[in-house]
Amino acid sequence: MRILGIDPGLAIVGFGVVDGGRHSPAHVRHGVIRTPAGEKLPRRLLMVYEDFCELIGTFKPDALAIEELYFQKNVNTALPVAYSRGVILMTAQRHGLSVAEYSPQQVKLAVTGYGAAEKKQVMEMTRVLLKLKAMPRPDDAADALAVALCHAYTAGSLLGRDQ
Repeated sequence: MRILGIDPGLAIVGFGVVDGGRHSPAHVRHGVIRTPAGEKLPRRLLMVYEDFCELIGTFKPDALAIEELYFQKNVNTALPVAYSRGVILMTAQRHGLSVAEYSPQQVKLAVTGYGAAEKKQVMEMTRVLLKLKAMPRPDDAADALAVALCHAYTAGSLLGRDQ
């Protein structure tokens, strides 16, 4: 199974591609989609859409794993991320991908075994589990790889399902 993990954003969308399931996940590629801050929102969303379509065409994933929207106080930053996330989810559906959504705690638990792990711990375990020589960069791409790993480890288990 090929999994495309996404850390949603508007300025930066992290992506990570992983092959295999829970016993042998393998790193394929990671990176980011960037949109310029000076562009208007509709143009930036179109850029996310076009680049995301290109990712799907290039890597031909079987599944999309995406982090659920999480924000504490600032609704102004959450809304653009939510718009971008909506574009990504709609595009995945249009391309026939199965979609799995994971909370930050689910990702942390799947990758480190501890749902309240620090970001640095998640990044290090992602590096170790995928047998990478260096920590994946930028952070958005590392987060997307962790989401993909979460799906590889939990697809079909109760952890990955709504309860």
